[in-house]
Amino acid sequence: MLTEGLTHTSSVIVNNDNTAQALGSGDMPVFATPALVALMENAAMQAVASLIPEDSTTVGGFIETSHLAPSSLGATIQATATLTEVKGRKLTFTIEAKEGEKTVGKATHIRFIVERKKFLESL
Repeated sequence: MLTEGLTHTSSVIVNNDNTAQALGSGDMPVFATPALVALMENAAMQAVASLIPEDSTTVGGFIETSHLAPSSLGATIQATATLTEVKGRKLTFTIEAKEGEKTVGKATHIRFIVERKKFLESL
């Protein structure tokens, strides 16, 4: 059952593939904002994945993100998503990303529960 307070933490190590330079969002070898957003979305998705019907998944519908501090190659970034509201199919999360004790990002993220088959048929 989906209840407020569910959490999940996803981690990634900053490497040459997830830098701003590699992803085209900047020109320096630091953790890219698009990679941060993907990590945050993954944490939210994983927080509820085992609790929704097998024929369903969640899709992102909204994210408001602040990338607050840079992270260099080799740094470990951890994003913790907390489910803060459940309204039918709509799930709202708060997310905090950290490098050790340093907060590198924060977000509010909304995901929707969808039936996989119906969703793909709508494309």
